[in-house]
Amino acid sequence: MASEFHAPSLNDFFPPAVLFEGTPFELDRLMLIRILMSAVLVLVMLAAFRRPQLVPRGLQNVAESGLVFVKEQICDEVLGKESGKKFFPLIASIFFTVLFLNASGVIPGLNISSNARIGMPLVLAVVAYVTFNYVGIKKYGFLKYMRSSIVVPNVPPALHVLLIPIEFLSTFVLRPFTLTVRLMANMLAGHIMLVLFFSATQFFLFSATWMTVFSPFSLLAGFGFTLFELLVVFLQAYVFALLTAVYIGLAQHADSH
Repeated sequence: MASEFHAPSLNDFFPPAVLFEGTPFELDRLMLIRILMSAVLVLVMLAAFRRPQLVPRGLQNVAESGLVFVKEQICDEVLGKESGKKFFPLIASIFFTVLFLNASGVIPGLNISSNARIGMPLVLAVVAYVTFNYVGIKKYGFLKYMRSSIVVPNVPPALHVLLIPIEFLSTFVLRPFTLTVRLMANMLAGHIMLVLFFSATQFFLFSATWMTVFSPFSLLAGFGFTLFELLVVFLQAYVFALLTAVYIGLAQHADSH
């Protein structure tokens, strides 16, 4: 039995190809999970709003509650009602995409979030990055938007030598980087911790009989961390959508630096 124990590693996130190996359309287990959870999201929304009722019930009520949360607690709160309504479809799409892809990390049989690999977080970060820069450039023009974003007013001229590079890095480099890494790192760490706890339980029970007494503790820790991971699944979706809205709002008011 000891030979069957496999400690968690980064190899979990780069499994072998399942379909179309060696082609541009190669699919591994994580890609299939990503496609599956995306399909589930689409089907859930279609089922919820296929025949909408004036008084929502069941799945429609759950879906509407989620949409109302995004609208009121993120879009309207950060951007105001007018701009919030304009960007609601984008921010809601980001929120629910991150939420459903994260959720696969705690679903038995799937047990991993495809957001734990950099591809999808990077795509979502690029969407947010392009959107808030487009908003700023459209409102102010390229040169005024850049100047308003990186030049801090009312400071001694000598400080601009220091502040302009810092503001440029903060606005145009670190924002997409932190959006990407925050989501990926949290889901990666969560998966490794869950695998570690449940693998330890297997090891204590079957591979090291004199350590069997420790198996209930590692099992309880695994269940406890699963509950914590459910919170992280939601929080990461909320934070990603919230920061997207914040960056759009900052771009809309770049001249109020």
